[in-house]
Amino acid sequence: MCPPGCLETICRHVTRRGVLKGGIAMAAASAVPVAGAAAAPAARSFTDVQDLTHPLFEGFPTFDGSKWFAMEPVFRYAKDRLNINRWTLMEHTGTHMDAPLHFSADGRSVDEIPVADLVVPLAVIDISQRAQDDPDSAVTPDDIKRWEAANGPLPEGCCVVMNSGWHRLLHTPRFAGRDEAGRNHTPGFHGETAHLLMTERNVKGIGVDTLSLDLGIETGRFPVHYSWLPSGRWGVECLANLDGLPAKGAHLVLGGPKVKGGTGGPSRVLALV
Repeated sequence: MCPPGCLETICRHVTRRGVLKGGIAMAAASAVPVAGAAAAPAARSFTDVQDLTHPLFEGFPTFDGSKWFAMEPVFRYAKDRLNINRWTLMEHTGTHMDAPLHFSADGRSVDEIPVADLVVPLAVIDISQRAQDDPDSAVTPDDIKRWEAANGPLPEGCCVVMNSGWHRLLHTPRFAGRDEAGRNHTPGFHGETAHLLMTERNVKGIGVDTLSLDLGIETGRFPVHYSWLPSGRWGVECLANLDGLPAKGAHLVLGGPKVKGGTGGPSRVLALV
């Protein structure tokens, strides 16, 4: 999860009902413009913090049903006067981020992603009604265009998140969507949509409430992973509690692990609304 101190560092720059600083916005240092200086970003505020993170537990779903997280006690208070557990995990389990290195030979690892790229505007694309009937539904370029027709252009440097309704299915077999033939049926981003967001929009990350940025039926091929991550952008998977978010106007805080050489890792993800 988020290392000790990472969110505390962010929160020192954020005041509830106040101006968001650092990666979200900066207040103008002076009312007098300086010739040749770039205009200061507009100040922003928030009134609520929503947790987009599923609790990680032994048996958290994976595509093939294998166990990717285990926790065992090392010290217990009754005997040792302190509690410490040992975790054994794969990097990409639970609510977690994908760093560019995950699907590239020499992309940035999690510790190399600039922190300003992890606090970004949020755009939520809701395909939950369609996905309820068709688990192989994808976020398409037309979904992006419909969102923009209703909400205006995607914010500069944003994260585009798919709400397929899968965050409500965590404790059901449908979350992994594995059929009798071993194929997975879960929503994700279409490859053409990733291409659009890379070439025609300024987007830093994409997120899903499923196990993969790609459609489940693309497991093994991973066209979105192989195009999006090598471009230097990040992804976040298994997001929770998306129904309470507005389509636009919120900011995402991605509290990923800072592990040298890490390709990703369980993350605490917040929305500032």
